[in-house]
Amino acid sequence: MTRKTWIWSTLGLLGAGLLLAWAFAPRAIEVEVAFAAESRFQTTIDEDGKTRLRDRYTVSAPLTGRLQRMRWHEGDEVQAGAVVATLTPVLSPLLDDRSARELQARASAAQASLLRSQVRIERAQVALAQAQHDLQRDAELARQGFVSESKLDADQLGVRAAGIEVESATQDQHVARHEAAQAREALSAVRGGGTARHAGFEVRAPVAGRVLRVLQASESPVNVGMPLLEMGDTTQMEIVAELLTSDAIRAVAGSEVRIEGWGGPSALQGRVRRTEPAAFTKVSALGVEEQRVKVLIDITSPPEQWAVLGDGFRVNLQIVTLSVERVLVVPVSAVFPLINDGSPNGEGRGSKEYAVFAVENGRAALRPVQLGGRNGSQAWIRSGLDAHATVVVYPPPQVAHGVRVKQRRV
Repeated sequence: MTRKTWIWSTLGLLGAGLLLAWAFAPRAIEVEVAFAAESRFQTTIDEDGKTRLRDRYTVSAPLTGRLQRMRWHEGDEVQAGAVVATLTPVLSPLLDDRSARELQARASAAQASLLRSQVRIERAQVALAQAQHDLQRDAELARQGFVSESKLDADQLGVRAAGIEVESATQDQHVARHEAAQAREALSAVRGGGTARHAGFEVRAPVAGRVLRVLQASESPVNVGMPLLEMGDTTQMEIVAELLTSDAIRAVAGSEVRIEGWGGPSALQGRVRRTEPAAFTKVSALGVEEQRVKVLIDITSPPEQWAVLGDGFRVNLQIVTLSVERVLVVPVSAVFPLINDGSPNGEGRGSKEYAVFAVENGRAALRPVQLGGRNGSQAWIRSGLDAHATVVVYPPPQVAHGVRVKQRRV
């Protein structure tokens, strides 16, 4: 073999070796990445809710008679004391005495309800005064650094709830006064003899509001106590949500609520007012029995923003159970659990340790982290990762500590 042939053979073998080395060299794995950043972190309970009137009133016939055709329709606004129905009394002579005794008893019961409503107003006013006193005292202690801001928020919520209770008690007094007047008028109609048989008896609205349902629209005979229409004040609206009992424990009174999916251009704000003490069993769409409890939510956004909402409307709720400001967060898809040897594993092995793959100098670096919480989109990193770090999102199985990666920003 000549020297020239030997040189070319050597160069050929060297080139083939380099080509094979390049062909079988490990390639950088292409991954999606995101950045750790300081942001607000929240955990929420997502559930459907339904609007309802805080107080609903059913106007019933105070005596047996013939109802004239109703002129009201669903959605009509009614002022307090307006005539909503007219009855022509039809009193049998054989039943006059019995009717008089029954209506006398109803009048006495209505008067007792009126007195009881006055007691409720006084009790509610005392509770409001106590709540205002507690708020004033805790505000002074907060200025001295002895009371937390959360305690002040709870006191303000207590004052608001006590004020709502006073308003509700006042409305109940109006209804009780109205029922007492109706009972007295019905008793007078019975005792009025023949003139009362032909005079129209006017049934009046107990409060101002809107007609929700007309239960008896056509002219027809009605019995005493028969419902005629339902009405209520649509500006006094609340939302009821049926939560799992395990979730309802975290939805404490005063929790912030975002109200979405109600049809308006932007989300409304609300707060949890109360969780009812008794749960009930409900069968889910999958046939699973669940223990649920009703949670009542007040709408805190200005009424003009949700004036179109009516009774029984469906809404989507996000009840905030945890909210912290300026913490380090990463996409929740970047976090995975670890097994004892430090490699990633799937959920379900009871692991309490978590990690992320950070991108450092073009290589994946396994970083164990301590989580503060997770929601549907973010994970709160307490420790183990620096701000502005680059992390791998949805790490593929080929990614391991020290493996070369090629970044692709999501």
